[in-house]
Amino acid sequence: MPKPFAPFEWMIAWRYLRAKRAEGGVSVMTWISLIGITLAVFALIATLAVRAGFRAEFVDTILGANAHVTVYQTSEITPNGGASRVIEDYDAVAERLRQIDGVTRAAPLVRGNVMANQADRNTGVQVYGISLPDLLTIPRIATPEQSIGAISDFEKGVAVGSGVARELGLGVGDRIKIISPNGARTPFGTKPRVGAFEVVYIFSAGRYDIDQTRVYMPFAQAQEFFNREGVADEIEVMVDTPEQIERFAGPLMTAGGDRALLWTWKDASGSFLQALDIEDNVMFIILSILVLIAAMNIVSGLIMLVKNKGRDIGILRTMGLTEGAVLRVFFICGAFTGVIATALGVILGCLFALYIDPIFGFVNTVAGGGVWDPSIRGIYQLPAKLQLEDVLSAVGLSLLLSFTATIFPARKAARMNPVEALRYE
Repeated sequence: MPKPFAPFEWMIAWRYLRAKRAEGGVSVMTWISLIGITLAVFALIATLAVRAGFRAEFVDTILGANAHVTVYQTSEITPNGGASRVIEDYDAVAERLRQIDGVTRAAPLVRGNVMANQADRNTGVQVYGISLPDLLTIPRIATPEQSIGAISDFEKGVAVGSGVARELGLGVGDRIKIISPNGARTPFGTKPRVGAFEVVYIFSAGRYDIDQTRVYMPFAQAQEFFNREGVADEIEVMVDTPEQIERFAGPLMTAGGDRALLWTWKDASGSFLQALDIEDNVMFIILSILVLIAAMNIVSGLIMLVKNKGRDIGILRTMGLTEGAVLRVFFICGAFTGVIATALGVILGCLFALYIDPIFGFVNTVAGGGVWDPSIRGIYQLPAKLQLEDVLSAVGLSLLLSFTATIFPARKAARMNPVEALRYE
C-alpha cells in the first residue's frame, strides 16, 4: 500500500493545477481565492505590524520622558491650618529610593501648571523643576530626536519643548515669561508671580503632548519661583524593568515613608494601552474573517474542479486508487492554493512593514500633505514593528483556514461512485 502523499498523488494534483480552463483545470474561482487570501494575509500582517509599532512607540515615548513611578505624599495639615503635600526631607527619601534593587534613578521635582508668554503669544505649560544631573538621565530629553541649543547650559535658563517654542515663536537665546497665579500673598490677596527666563535648550521628545506643554527649570529656581524653598513636590523614579513596575510597589512604599503614595506609568497610561489591546484583538478577529471569506473561495474552486474531473476520478478509482488517495490529490490542489497565497501575502506584508516610511511619504504627497495629525495621535509618524510572532500567527491562521476549507470538496471527490462517474461516458 503506498504511503500518504505519494509521488503519484503529487503528480496528478500538479497535472490538474496546470490544466487549462478548457480542459477542466483550475477555475477562475481558484484565482480569486488565491488573490483574496494573499490580500487578506497582507492586510493582517500590515495591521499587526502597525499595531505593534504604535504600542512600542507610545511606550517608548512614555517611558523615555516620564517617570516610571512618581512618589508623593498624602496631605498634611500645616500650622496655619492649610493642607500641604510637599516632601521636606526629599534628599533622604530619594537616597532611600535609589538603594532599592532595580531602581536606576530617583529625582526630586518641583512641579507647577502656569502660563507662558512671549510678546503677544500665550500658552499653558507644565514646569518641571529638576537638577541638571537628573535631567541628563531622562533619555528623550537628554538625547531627543531633534534639539537646538546645549543642554549643558541648563543652569543658565530653561529647556522647553519644541511645541512650546513653536507656539510662542521662541528660539535659543530668547526669553520666556512664566506667570504663576500662586505668587506672593499680600493684604489685597495673592499676587501672581512673573519670571523671565532665557531659553537655552529646545527639545523634541517625539510625543506631541510632551513637546507641546513641557518646560524644564533648574531645581533651585523652581523652588524659589513656586514658593517651595527647602521642599519638593514629588520624586520621580525610573526602574530597569518598567513593564514589571508592580513588583516595585512594596519596596517603594517602604522607602517613601509613612505618608508615601505611588503613581505609576501604567496608572497614567494603562487605560490607553488596554484600549489598544482591545482594538488589536477586534482588528485581528475582523481580518481573520476576511481570511476565512477568501479561503471559502477555495471550496467553490475545488467543487468546480471535482465536477469537471468526475470522469478522471472514476477512471482512477477503477485503476485501484483508494478513497484516501483521491482525497489527498484534491487536498493538495486546494492546499497548494492556500500555501502560495499565504507566502505571497507574507512577502507583501513584510515589505509594507519594512518600507512603511517611503510608502506613507508617497501617500502623503499624493494627498497633498496633512494626512497625519500628531495633535490627535500623539506621535509624529506612522510606526510599524515587524514581529516574528505576528507573522507566524497570520501564517498559521491562513493555512489552518485554507486546509480546513479544502477538506470538504476533497472528501466529496473521494466518495464519488466510479460507476456513477462513468455511466454516461
